Amino acid sequence: MKFRVERDVLAEAVTWTARSLPTRPPVPVLAGVRIEADAAGTLHLSSFDYEVSARSEVVAEVSEPGTVLVSGRLLAEISRALPAKPVDVVLDGTKVTVTCGASRFTLLTMPVEDYPALPVMPPLSGTIDGDQLTQAVAQVTVAASRDDTLPLLTGVRVEIEGEKITMLATDRYRLAMRELTWNPASPDLSAVALVRARTLSDAAKSLGGAAQVNVALATGAGVDLIGFEAGGRHTTSLLVEGDYPAVRRLFPDETPIHAVVATQQLADAAKRVALVAERNTPIRLSFTEGQVVLDAGQGDDAQASEALEAALVGEDISVAFNPQFLLDGLGALTTDFVRLSFTHPNKPVEFTGQTSLEGDDIQQYRYLLVPIRFAS
Repeated sequence: MKFRVERDVLAEAVTWTARSLPTRPPVPVLAGVRIEADAAGTLHLSSFDYEVSARSEVVAEVSEPGTVLVSGRLLAEISRALPAKPVDVVLDGTKVTVTCGASRFTLLTMPVEDYPALPVMPPLSGTIDGDQLTQAVAQVTVAASRDDTLPLLTGVRVEIEGEKITMLATDRYRLAMRELTWNPASPDLSAVALVRARTLSDAAKSLGGAAQVNVALATGAGVDLIGFEAGGRHTTSLLVEGDYPAVRRLFPDETPIHAVVATQQLADAAKRVALVAERNTPIRLSFTEGQVVLDAGQGDDAQASEALEAALVGEDISVAFNPQFLLDGLGALTTDFVRLSFTHPNKPVEFTGQTSLEGDDIQQYRYLLVPIRFAS
């Protein structure tokens, strides 16, 4: 095998393909990136850890077609560090030589015949705008659990009904839901999938720059798999097994009290007030007619408070939140104003967006946050 490729092209392709390689693979070959150079002048790079696969294709000058398996992380580090010149890669026996300008590296190869076959991309289920996918996934995954002892809650539930997709995620302390539209391959498509939040987030970030992302979903056919493809890059992931809790019912049907505040002003104030909050201690929001007062700290500890303009409908109310969970919800909103809807000081509070102080809330994105009880 022998080929030449531009440094930036190689570095970007290897880095993307190797991004999800396991740090401690169950078998050594799974730490590798498989590179196949074909006679048509295309490099096919792939990685697989039995759960997530990644494939990318780039153009190269191929002198001798061939296939090789090398350490993915090492090749990614080397390719990023090379000077901005063409890179020559040559396979010689059990070693690969990488030459770029005056730089020269020799890498050991792994037995390519031991590398597992990558899963086949399922049939196309539909297409979605890349920017819309990136934004929606970022909004929902903030609420997914990071606790691997609860694998169900590390996933995002994706519900598809025709042209509408609904994404839901929860870690038991907050719940995020986002609705969006897409272009299904079949107008009567109906499906449900539980996708790892980490995988979904990674795919959205890395492929979302494309104008259009192809989504492929296979359920109930032996292997439950989801795939994403854009710009010559493909990634697949096994779906999470199990029944996701019925979280939709947690959103309240009626909220007799609601308050509206400028989103960025509230976020900035919360960051400042939270500076004096000890680890795992809440900040308190007290809503009265015309304003909200944020405060943290008590007794002999450091204290902080700040008042902001707010519109309140209903009785005065005070709630306390985990500062980071509050900031996550505010950061996920894309509107100038946030509406906080209450049923009771100790019941979950719903966050939705508004374009103006007196307008109606936009329920395309909903964030439900459990308050922390505090002593009056």
